[in-house]
Amino acid sequence: MSVDINEIKSVMHRMGGKALNASRVLATLKPEEKNTILHKMADAIDRLEPEIIAANEQDLKAGREAGLSVAMLDRLRLDAKRVREMSDGLRSVASLADPVGRVLSEVVRPNGLKIRKISVPLGVIGIIYESRPNVTVDSAGLCLKAGNAVILRGGSEAFNSNMILADCMNKAGIAAGLPDGAVQLVEWTDRQAVNVLLKMDEFISLIIPRGGEGLIRTVVEQSTIPVIKHYKGVCHLYVDEDCDIEEAVKIVVNAKYQRPSACNALETLLINSKVAPKFIPSFLKAMNEHNIELRGDERIMQWDPEIKPATEDDYYTEYLDLVLTVKQVDTLEEAIAHINKYGSHHSDGILTRNEEHAAKFMLEVDSATVYLNASTRFTDGGEFGMGAEIGISTDKLHARGPMGLEELTSYKYLIYGNGQVRG
Repeated sequence: MSVDINEIKSVMHRMGGKALNASRVLATLKPEEKNTILHKMADAIDRLEPEIIAANEQDLKAGREAGLSVAMLDRLRLDAKRVREMSDGLRSVASLADPVGRVLSEVVRPNGLKIRKISVPLGVIGIIYESRPNVTVDSAGLCLKAGNAVILRGGSEAFNSNMILADCMNKAGIAAGLPDGAVQLVEWTDRQAVNVLLKMDEFISLIIPRGGEGLIRTVVEQSTIPVIKHYKGVCHLYVDEDCDIEEAVKIVVNAKYQRPSACNALETLLINSKVAPKFIPSFLKAMNEHNIELRGDERIMQWDPEIKPATEDDYYTEYLDLVLTVKQVDTLEEAIAHINKYGSHHSDGILTRNEEHAAKFMLEVDSATVYLNASTRFTDGGEFGMGAEIGISTDKLHARGPMGLEELTSYKYLIYGNGQVRG
């Protein structure tokens, strides 16, 4: 059935107006008022857990019938544990320091003017996302805590899950003092709704897309609103010549296997040739135990006939699956150059006991998060102490890495005078 674009524009613009009005009220709420709203939302999610899981099962059933990949179905799935994580995430956000009204700097000029720089909400934020229903809750919670209204547009594959979550939060929030229009979900799955949303710069201050590279590039190309994003997560670990072999294998397994569908999962492993004879046998044993498909360069392929040849495209690929590209390098400098060329500036790390090598790697790798002797899977707002995250940015303006409350604020200057005029 075709959708009338004029109807979409009319409804979307009404949503934008409501969101803008709500954002002005939100900007004036006290921290304790926002926290009460978040706790009431969390309680409502807990109460409706069976209904939420039932709605999600409808989406999963439709997804399986539509042939969604294992990775996509994993992102879509909600169970009791994931529902509790969503409600706990809201409570965790409520417990964080309020990011609004912080004095960022203050100076008194020679003429007596006092200039104070304070943090303020961005206003209205548009979130466009695929698969993960938890984004509905995490995004709303973080935006509200930072004093922003939010317009959510989830993917059609999670329609039922997103609808019940948004409705649940709205009813509980409004009953606790949330202004109407602060949390809105676009109910059209038609892509024309996204096209309209991306042109609503008179209402929306920022767009944050979360999903596959195709979605994000489309958003960037079409939006007249600033966009914060990362295109993909081609994450690397480099096994240095001075690494702890047992620890390195453990970290590699975790980075690849713990949740391969996540954007911070390992996609390419670089192994220094000096440590290869000691590291690779243990590494291959672990990969076989976890049924991880390997694609390697010529030197890596010599270790196991089951290893497939890696192509140039493989080095740029975000698999989001139990597939790993492996390459042998001769120097630290070669590893750094490879990561800066093929990586996505997301999450990359070095496994070493050599402090000089670690310092050089962490300084020269141009990524949002750079690790020493740890799994890349920690690139996450919750793991960084942000309570939850609105997304991960590989941009450099205005946010980089996991985005929490502070990244959802801007600032303004307050200037206090006593009659000064400029000569």
